[in-house]
Amino acid sequence: MTTVKRADALKNIESIMDAATACLARDPDVSVADIAKAAGVGRVTLYGHFESRATLVTQVVERAIQQSDEALGAVDLDGDPRAALRRLLEASWQLTQQYGALIVAAEQSMPHEQFQAIHVGLIDRWRPLMERGRSEGSFRDDQPLPWQLTLVQSVLHAASGAVYRGEIDAADAAGLIDGTIQAALTPGATD
Repeated sequence: MTTVKRADALKNIESIMDAATACLARDPDVSVADIAKAAGVGRVTLYGHFESRATLVTQVVERAIQQSDEALGAVDLDGDPRAALRRLLEASWQLTQQYGALIVAAEQSMPHEQFQAIHVGLIDRWRPLMERGRSEGSFRDDQPLPWQLTLVQSVLHAASGAVYRGEIDAADAAGLIDGTIQAALTPGATD
């Protein structure tokens, strides 16, 4: 009997996480009642597994970050650093677009320090490419590397917010992101 309940609980948690991901990707302000309805559970069941909306958002974001990190691990970063950067930006944007307004929900629900902390692994994925590009002269090295990594993350997040607000079309975002970051990292571009 306990095993059956445990299996049901795990199924409910997975359903809630999937529903929350889908709902938050569309609307960062979606209610807990709407998430529970989409998951096919009641609010009491949802709150039995997640003590608050913020807790649910945090766990959904952490799962999305883990899945994103795994997907980005498959991107080919060999060869020309600028071409590798373009591939990594494209893959990052596809994931960002997949999760849509979830980034907006995370920024609204999570303390800034916690939001930054969950991105450490993703930022670390960029670091070797950025270091290689700097050492080979493909990327400017007159700025601190942590600043450049923050720039990449910030542009991706800004694009997500701009698409959500209707300021840019999602189909144009990848090109805008790549153009912005490539221009910012090009040696001598601002001399």
